[in-house]
Formats: sequence, structure tokens, C-alpha cells
Amino acid sequence: MREASEVDVLIVGAGLSGIGIAARLHQALPSLSLVLLEARKDIGGTWDLFRYPGIRSDSDLFTYGFSFFPWQAEEAIAEGPAIKSYLTAMAAHFGLLPLIRFRHLVRAVNWLSARRRWRVSVRDEETGVERLWEARFLVAATGYYDYDKRYLPDFPGRERFAGPILHPQHWPEGIEVNGKRVALIGSGATAITLAPALAAAGAHVTLVQRTPAYILPIPRRDRFALALIRLFGPGLGFRLARGKNVFRQHLIYSFCQRYPRAARALIRALTRRLLPPGFPLDPHFNPPYGPWDQRLCVTPDADFFRAIRDGRLTLVTGQIETFTETGLRLADGRGVEADLVITATGFEIALFGKATLARDGRILEPAELITYRGMMLGGVPNFAFAIGYTSASWTLKVELVADYLVRLLAYMEEEGFEVAVPKPPPGLATRPLLDFGAGYVQRALARLPRQGAAAPWQMPWNYYADRHLFRHGGLEDGHLRFIPAPRSRAREAA
Repeated sequence: MREASEVDVLIVGAGLSGIGIAARLHQALPSLSLVLLEARKDIGGTWDLFRYPGIRSDSDLFTYGFSFFPWQAEEAIAEGPAIKSYLTAMAAHFGLLPLIRFRHLVRAVNWLSARRRWRVSVRDEETGVERLWEARFLVAATGYYDYDKRYLPDFPGRERFAGPILHPQHWPEGIEVNGKRVALIGSGATAITLAPALAAAGAHVTLVQRTPAYILPIPRRDRFALALIRLFGPGLGFRLARGKNVFRQHLIYSFCQRYPRAARALIRALTRRLLPPGFPLDPHFNPPYGPWDQRLCVTPDADFFRAIRDGRLTLVTGQIETFTETGLRLADGRGVEADLVITATGFEIALFGKATLARDGRILEPAELITYRGMMLGGVPNFAFAIGYTSASWTLKVELVADYLVRLLAYMEEEGFEVAVPKPPPGLATRPLLDFGAGYVQRALARLPRQGAAAPWQMPWNYYADRHLFRHGGLEDGHLRFIPAPRSRAREAA
């Protein structure tokens, strides 16, 4: 058996979640050894993977950034390179860069009960060498994108189209769109981002959507937040701006869920004001679901609607029947001429970086497991994962997970515990992990862990309730079982 490198905490992933969790752990518990394994050549995760024009956050960086490393730039809605620079600066500030092992692909993780350690099988993609790591605690900070596989419906006739067909997840360098007719398939956040960016680059874009989405304009610069920072300074001002934006997110989501008809009417009224006179709302802006049944799309400074007004963006709503030699043909007979087709049709979910999860050599199927506090798994020792909010900034939840891990690991060190494992009660009723209508979620639900019908086995979504629970709630709750280290057993018996 090859020797395994040993570490206290092993974090899989050096993207937004991994860097954020590592920074909090390294800052609060410097005595614990820590290593991050990253399959890519650089940090950033999503913000290193996606390179398509206009790639940006949908959430403001006062809440999408971390409270312990405040966002400094003036633009609240930031593009991908700026977010990656922020993560790089945070990693350097907290001394994380020497702790990251790049091009290390985690292939399998196995909890060894006899050793009370995780054994992690890793492939060094630079050398092709298989390596082993052992860790007391394992954190999967891999998000839920499948970085290798994008979602592409089976469009008939694709081979007939004479031009290039691109997917935003694998965007090639050097693509020139100026003066070209671009058919952009999709209506989600990626399509709403790409359309105005391509139009600004000189393309004439036809957005072909089967199902419309709700699109909400937001300011690229948060003037009120900037005023708070100028007035109260970067410390208190940032905290006030962050609190204001957290409350705004919560208010919008709660209003949409509680009063969907009123929310729909308000969004449609705002959309009508931003469109050219006489532009039809139906069918192009008439989603068949309620606001926030799927994620609201945002358009910074209303750039999506500006592209429509400028004549650079055309909307076509309908079912694609087939590709043709020169573009697309819809089921109702309409044609869309194109020099280039972009399929912004979504992505696939892959949990834990597609690594195999096992306990004492027995494979654990995620769909047979139940989440504990939305960050651990029933029956899986010393393991945590990070999935952010879908109804608010992803990072708000990730930071709470990091805070909980700090408390948990500190408690285990103080009390002499070696293992923490959630134990679901017998006969616990369960339901799907995510109550969200997005296609990428619905396609993956059968492969995801489930959540219980009651706390602490529910997947929590309310930031204000979660903040108190994760930062101040009791660790000894009757569901999380602690096992002492051998040196502490005599004390436990006494």
C-alpha cells in the first residue's frame, strides 16, 4: 500500500466555496493542518471555467463576497475576471496559496472506521501519478456543476447546420461575432447574460426561447451601498450595505412566494416600461410559472432591454423543430437564419466532483442518504459539503457552513472527540433535496441526497434563521453523535 499524506482537514475544490471555507478555518483554527485539492490549473472554480462574453454574477458582490474579506470595487454586479481576482486576493491574504494542490483530481473517498480517517484517492493530472491522502475531516466544496459535461438537448438536424455550434460552458478563444447573425438558444441566466454582450460586440442576436423567464433590472453600481461606505467607512459601511442587500433579497423572494400574482404583475409592468413602444409582452415575457419557482434572471442597468430597443436583439418564442443548413426551423414553420448557433441550454449537476463516496469500502449512493442541516450526510462521519442558496447569494450559505465547521472542529478539539456523525432517526420521512423548478435540478433529483421533513434534517433556505442556527445553535442536539478519541475514553467512562 502506498503511503498516504496526512492532514487534519482536506477540502476538495478551490473555487468560491473552497477558498471561503479554507480562509475561515485557517484564520480561526490555525493549529489544524489544511490542504485544498483542485482539479483545475488555477483557483476560481466557476469563475475559472466559464469564459463566455459578459460572464458575471447574478448576485451583488456585497453579499456574494464574504463578510470577512469585503468586496472593494465599486461595481456591485461584477464580471467573471473581477470575481476571480477577488478570490485570488483572498487566497493570498489568508495564506492559502501554498496549501493548494492544483491539477489534483479526487477520484474516490473512503471512510476507514478502524483508522477513523478518510482515505482519498487522487490523480495528479500533471504527472499521471495516483496519490493517497488521509484526513480527519473531509469537506466537499465542489459546488454542483459538472465541469466536463454540459446539457444539450437532442436537437434534430444538428449535423446539417453549416456554421459553428457553441456551448457557453466550453467557450473557445478567438470567436469573432461582429457582423454575424447569432441564434442564441435558451432563456436562463446564461442566455440573458450572453445576449446583450454579443449585441454589444456587434452581432445581431436572435434569442430563441421555448419558455420565457422573469427578467429583473438591477443597477450595476449600488449607489446607496457606496454612500454608506463613504459615510461610515469601509468596515461599518460594508456591513450596513451587506445587511441592506441581504434584507432586499429576502424581501423580494418572500414577496414572490407569498404574493405570486402581485409579483408577476409588478414584473410585467416594469418589463413593459423597459421595452420599445408596442413590443408585445406575450408570448416573449409570459412565463408559465410563478416568480421564483425558478431563479429570477437579472439584467444589470437593463442591458438586455437596451439591446432590444437598439435593434440588436430579436426574441423568438417557440419550439425548435430542427436545425437547417442556414439556421433553425421552429415547429410553427418560422425560420431563424444564423451564421453561428449558441446553445445556452444549461448544465448538468455532479455532486462531490463526481468522486465515489464509500464507507469501509462499501459504496454510498447519495440518493440513499439524508442531509443534516443541509451540509452533512446521515451516517457519514466527519464529512461536510457546501451547497449555497438558490433564492439568495450562494455565498451567504457557504459562509454559514464555514462558521459551523469552525465551531464543530473547535468543539471536537476541546472535548477530545475524534468523530462526528449525524444519525437520522428510524422511519424519518423524506422529500427531494431541492424544491426548485429549474431543469438542471429536475434532471438530477433522483441522484441527489434527500432531506427530512423536520429539522435538523431539512435543507434550510432562510438566511436569518440559518444564521442563528449555524452560528449559535447547540452542537449536541441529539442527532449529531460524537465519538471520543482513544485517549478520551477513560474520561468519558468516568
